[in-house]
Amino acid sequence: MSAPPPPHLVVTVATSLPTCNRTFPNFSSSESDSLSSTFPLNSLALSPRCLFSSTMRIPKKPVAFCLSLFFPDFPAPFSSRILRFSSGFPAKIKAIHAAGANQWHAHYSMDYSPSTVLGDKASQSHLMDSSNGGENPCVWSSPEGGCKIDIGKQIFCNRSLNMRNIVAVGFDMDYTLAQYKPETFESLAYEGTTRKLVYDLGYPQELLAWTFDWKYMVRGLVLDKKRGNILKMDRHKYVKVAYHGFRELSKEDKVGTYGNTLIRDSFDEPDYALIDTLFSLAEAYLFAQLVDFKDNNPGKVPEGADYSRMYKDVRAAVDLCHRDGTLKQMVAKDPKRYINEDTSMVPMLKMLRDSGRSTFLVTNSLWDYTNIVMNFLCASRTMDGGNTCNFDWLQYFDVVITGSAKPGFFHDNRANLFEVEPESGMLLNTDNGTPMPRVGSTSPNVLPKGLNKSCRVFQGGSVGHLHKLLSIESSSQVLYVGDHIYGDILRSKKVLGWRTMLVVPELEREVELLWESRDMRKQLRMLRNERDLIEDHIHHMKWSLKFESLDEDEKQKTTSAVHELESQKDQVRLSHQQAQRECHQKFHKIWGQLMKTGYQNSRFAHQVERFACLYTSQVSNLSLYSPDKYYRPSEDFMPHEFHILPL
Repeated sequence: MSAPPPPHLVVTVATSLPTCNRTFPNFSSSESDSLSSTFPLNSLALSPRCLFSSTMRIPKKPVAFCLSLFFPDFPAPFSSRILRFSSGFPAKIKAIHAAGANQWHAHYSMDYSPSTVLGDKASQSHLMDSSNGGENPCVWSSPEGGCKIDIGKQIFCNRSLNMRNIVAVGFDMDYTLAQYKPETFESLAYEGTTRKLVYDLGYPQELLAWTFDWKYMVRGLVLDKKRGNILKMDRHKYVKVAYHGFRELSKEDKVGTYGNTLIRDSFDEPDYALIDTLFSLAEAYLFAQLVDFKDNNPGKVPEGADYSRMYKDVRAAVDLCHRDGTLKQMVAKDPKRYINEDTSMVPMLKMLRDSGRSTFLVTNSLWDYTNIVMNFLCASRTMDGGNTCNFDWLQYFDVVITGSAKPGFFHDNRANLFEVEPESGMLLNTDNGTPMPRVGSTSPNVLPKGLNKSCRVFQGGSVGHLHKLLSIESSSQVLYVGDHIYGDILRSKKVLGWRTMLVVPELEREVELLWESRDMRKQLRMLRNERDLIEDHIHHMKWSLKFESLDEDEKQKTTSAVHELESQKDQVRLSHQQAQRECHQKFHKIWGQLMKTGYQNSRFAHQVERFACLYTSQVSNLSLYSPDKYYRPSEDFMPHEFHILPL
């Protein structure tokens, strides 16, 4: 370059491009060791094809890009700060010649859509083409990367997480890597549970004719075992929606039961059951059916079976289904019927391993079932859609721990660790992971030849064994991905300090509905403000009538104005309540939005915010982001800031 660049026009660029005729695919936050390139603005006079290759050195490290330096017309919400795009860029940028001038300038066009604009979190997201419907997976590291990422596939951040500090990424299996189909798998669990109730626990034959509505229950509910109620609460543990069986409780009953106590109820075990996992939806629905059945047919339930006893029996029946293999045998016969296929799973695991990170699997399922499910998820399909069961999937992991007994795995250091012989399923003794020789032998047991030796399979043990096997020096170097707030996320976060990512399959539909209902939510806010203004006016007039010296004519006018405002307030209140009801039912006809109860975050959302560093709709969304991405949360707002600071 012939002249030094202006000091304020310094740009750092992230990755090399074969051409410039596409969106920038790999921008992210600047690192101190990144290579930089500087160029003057008039260097954009080169053609798009040679823009990067001829005028600048392309650094290998991801760095920051400040749009406000080049585009004074950039939208106001963004222009005051540097935008950091980790792996993609929502605006297509092209070089355009300024007619009649010997200068060139950059021009941008931005498509405002739910895929590209969702506040800071969306603007930090890698953009991925999701138009192929998952048939041909396109991961961040593939040449096809650099297009839009669908709003339902994004990863959302509660606490800053720099993936460069992560040396091992771990996964749960059930409902994390393996996403079960609720219409088939949960129905199977429901049918197995009702049969156990009838044939093992003495419930009437009528239960066998019951059916399961898999869309009725949602996560985050709380079952009141003693009263037979199903509750949805906000983050402050105030009950906002309550049903007795399938009968909605009136506001008076709800307040009288849960709002007029001298001591706040904690809504925890043993009197309450928390529906925090998708596995629990079928049992919650069955409990509601039994409550209605008992109320209408008190003589048909087993003697002495109150609401608490019925819930206990449901839990016992569910445990029987799991212990005798009823569920898993059916899944093993036809995995495709019960488990969603995800063609992005293997590319994601490969990308993580190619980035130099260890990967591990910790599941409560035993080896035989784990092998069947992981074969289905990872094995190559034959021409007829089938696949053979082998151990090839082990190449994507360094350590696999089955039968882990989470959440005890995270804090019970007394559990024994056995190595699993994959072909036979035989358990071999170990000394904290080190193979032990059999009695009378001087050499340790070794796995059969021909198996992938890069991955070792174990059963039992504790997190201390896992850290030793992976040579982990600090718990903060581990990212664990799971679906269960209590069993996967809370314990690993609070006890160990692991970084966590929660999988919330319902989130994909939820954020799409949020985008569609944004105008309705604005209307709700306006109606709420209007109610506040009218009520304030009424209070002021009533105060005047009570404490100010007014003549009869003024009193009459004020009283008349109060009556008019009272009528107006009732109309606005009814309009507001109707709009709230419509917005509530848009998400779910009974329970409303998963992450909200009215204007407050739901209890479930509060747990997600507290314990999950990241959350997303499915585990393979990790494949859409750089394995070195720096996840950053959006800014928190206190109520006093909300209407003052620009959004």
